[in-house]
Amino acid sequence: MKKVAGVLLSIALMLSPAIGFAQEKGKEKAAPPKEGQNTDIAPNAMSAVLIDRDTGTILYEKNGHKPLPPASITKVMTMLLAMEAMDRGELKLTDKVRTSEYAASMGGSQIFLEPGEEMSVDEMLKGIALASGNDASVAIAEHLAGTEQAFVKKMNQRAKELGMDDTTFLNPNGLPIAGHVSSAHDIALMSRELLKHEEITKYTGLYQDYLRKGSKKPFWLVNTNRLVRFYAGADGLKTGYTSEAKYCLTATAKRGNMRVIAVVMGEPDSKTRNQEVSSMLDYAFNQYDSQPLYKDHQVVRTVPVEKGMKEQVNILVPYRFSMLVKKGEKPEQYEKVINMPETLPAPITKGVKLGELLIKKDGKTLSKVDLVAAETIEKASWWELMKRTTRKMFGGA
Repeated sequence: MKKVAGVLLSIALMLSPAIGFAQEKGKEKAAPPKEGQNTDIAPNAMSAVLIDRDTGTILYEKNGHKPLPPASITKVMTMLLAMEAMDRGELKLTDKVRTSEYAASMGGSQIFLEPGEEMSVDEMLKGIALASGNDASVAIAEHLAGTEQAFVKKMNQRAKELGMDDTTFLNPNGLPIAGHVSSAHDIALMSRELLKHEEITKYTGLYQDYLRKGSKKPFWLVNTNRLVRFYAGADGLKTGYTSEAKYCLTATAKRGNMRVIAVVMGEPDSKTRNQEVSSMLDYAFNQYDSQPLYKDHQVVRTVPVEKGMKEQVNILVPYRFSMLVKKGEKPEQYEKVINMPETLPAPITKGVKLGELLIKKDGKTLSKVDLVAAETIEKASWWELMKRTTRKMFGGA
């Protein structure tokens, strides 16, 4: 089938020349900061990545693909699988999670769950997001998959689907174990995926709260990510620390239409970690703007359907899609290219990828988003097609 030609979109904006998120491994150069600024805006980090959430564009990178122990940042994947289970109807915030003896035995940061204690999924997510509860992470893992190891398999499968090629998970909480590694690049990928569930920031953006409210043993939660209190617009995501991993953080902040994600690994102390992440976030907001193009689930076009129960299907973007704009640049022309067939054969399944929308400059793809079907359309029967043809022949509706 014929492909729809690229449509030249005249936009009074200037896109960033920054590296696309799907860059090849080995290209570890940092995106150039503004004139007069130190090239390395995270000098003490062993690795770092700064990305725009909507487009996935890398704004800064340092040793982004270096496998390192991620410590409690591991819990971003644990939270992601919980959110996706809720999307599928397999889990509800009100569901009770029972704590096993094994889950209660976890050391390190915890919410001090007792064997047999039950908490709602809502409370467990607070315990993971704010207090970095190792016990809560294992309890959720066992609730979702039966055993910790079965859940770890799901973690690694999801990591593979997301293209996290530098990552191997061996537990759901990040407690030290040889071979449990990730990279700043991969952490940015899974953080971006988690932020498609913006309701997670109800937890990660809290500075403090309580568990076991109204009981004899209320537990005060204080967010281990101090930026949610001290950096304007910050509302997540997850800290990490072990003696092997040093101080790690995947942080997100939103100002106006723009949300960015900053990841650092292997920082020498929490103060340096927070300062360098703040510098990365400042750099993004000072240098770039985000220009929204499409809202969540916005229809991009309508395409004819061949031999379907319906003759057309709406094609939409599955999540908000924006253009990243470099501040202070002159307007230029960019291509908005829709790659998909002019017609589609039935059957069509809701949510299935049918094409792509790309933003290009000088032949290079700067950002892209999948285009998916808005609904399921079954194949029409022979009798239905015959009736349709007859109506058209005689001018019927």
